[in-house]
Amino acid sequence: MSPLTQEKFGNLANLKVINASSVVAGPFLCELFAEQGADVVQLESTLVSDMYRLWPQSWSMERRNQRSMTLNIPSPEGKGVLFRLLADADILVESSRGGTWNSWGLTDEALWQVKPDLVIVHVSGFGQTGDPAYLRRASYDSIGQAFSGFMAINGFPDPLPPYVTKPYTGDFVAGLFGAWASLAAVINARETGKGESIDVAQFESIVRLQASYLTNGINMGQQAPRMGNLDTVGACKGTQQCKDGWIFIAVGGAKPIRNMIEFFGLGDDPDFEGTIQSITRSFPERARKFNEKIEGYCAGHTVAEVEETLGAMGVALSPIMDYQMMLDNSHYQQRGVFESWVDIQTGEEMKGATPVPRFKNNPSRTVRGGAPYDHDTKDVLLEHGYTAEEIDALYSAGILNHGAK
Repeated sequence: MSPLTQEKFGNLANLKVINASSVVAGPFLCELFAEQGADVVQLESTLVSDMYRLWPQSWSMERRNQRSMTLNIPSPEGKGVLFRLLADADILVESSRGGTWNSWGLTDEALWQVKPDLVIVHVSGFGQTGDPAYLRRASYDSIGQAFSGFMAINGFPDPLPPYVTKPYTGDFVAGLFGAWASLAAVINARETGKGESIDVAQFESIVRLQASYLTNGINMGQQAPRMGNLDTVGACKGTQQCKDGWIFIAVGGAKPIRNMIEFFGLGDDPDFEGTIQSITRSFPERARKFNEKIEGYCAGHTVAEVEETLGAMGVALSPIMDYQMMLDNSHYQQRGVFESWVDIQTGEEMKGATPVPRFKNNPSRTVRGGAPYDHDTKDVLLEHGYTAEEIDALYSAGILNHGAK
């Protein structure tokens, strides 16, 4: 193997991943591995490049450390190349409509004949099993949010429409579920020698996020209405407008609320007697009085003044940060939330998010940004025993492709 750097790093330096997925969910799953030192090879179609290349700066971050290769997978020759790549791989990740790989003859069983301990991850909108009418449906993040019930509880009340949470919430969550599941399966495969097939349905990943909204809905028939930033209990808006911008205040906890009650001059009001852990809609007069006070206070002060004063009382709050505020913020700077690397496609310095979470003993690393189309194909194939002449023949036959479509 010839990794991007001869120096191994991270906790996954001995993991090899074949990334046959595209756009967001599957590649993000693989990206988490690449940032922790895994050898990740992305296979792009010879017919059309990964659509995520439409955002070249984000590509540089979301595909960093991954090697870029082209391959016509469903062709007979392409399958042969894939099998050679899988011979020393731990994980294969693909993202297509349910049943696509089966229709190519690349069933889990066929792949396990090549590599019995292979972990196979299928990422799709609707899954690999279920009602056949759904399995072949097209899906994007917004479709997953709509079908999962997630969109129905997000947004402001009627007549405003339900809201798609941004950016690509369902895709990234599906990638996170797939990542932990993949590593769990690898641990077992290394202990038993038997591989695993993982079915990551994007809509199910978002179903799993819905906590009491879901359990109340399916057990008690309580469909949570869309309430903007409110939740099913709290009566405070959260987003408060100040003289110079917006701040979010999470009103909760007995001590912080008591501190605010006293600060707002409500300590002698009988509506505020006793221990209060949340300002809820179940006490409408209390909620009305408290909201009038907090809204009036915020409107008369700057974001910094509100943050300093209420923050000293133990209140959970934050300015609603935009990207320039994030760049300028001392905590962002001292933690190194953003890092820079040289983009190999443009030669320009690129900024992006530092890999998360942070590992103390075996930290993640950015070796390079996302690669151009077909950038590493020859290197990868040479590592797997192909000769230069054989590689040229594969290009000539259209099994590999030099130029992006």
